[in-house]
Amino acid sequence: SGSTAIKKKQQDVLGFLEANKIGFEEKDIAANEENRKWMRENVPENSRPATGYPLPPQIFNESQYRGDYDAFFEARENNAVYAFLGLTAPPGSKEAEAQAKQQA
Repeated sequence: SGSTAIKKKQQDVLGFLEANKIGFEEKDIAANEENRKWMRENVPENSRPATGYPLPPQIFNESQYRGDYDAFFEARENNAVYAFLGLTAPPGSKEAEAQAKQQA
């Protein structure tokens, strides 16, 4: 995207995934009409902006919509990114320890 704010958000998400060795596939919606169409069709109606199209980054686990950057950021702040992504937190991680405390 040409927007520096969008690029910063994308890099923030990608940097987190890479740092935590979480596998991902990046889909370019700027250069690929098929990817752009897929994203627009798969962001749920209640998560779309009132006008225009949803802006990247939009986060999916396979075809399941997980949220936008704001939802990702909030999950990260709450040590709940693995739950946000629909993944199991690795043993020893802050998130796994928090889940263990909640279940105890």
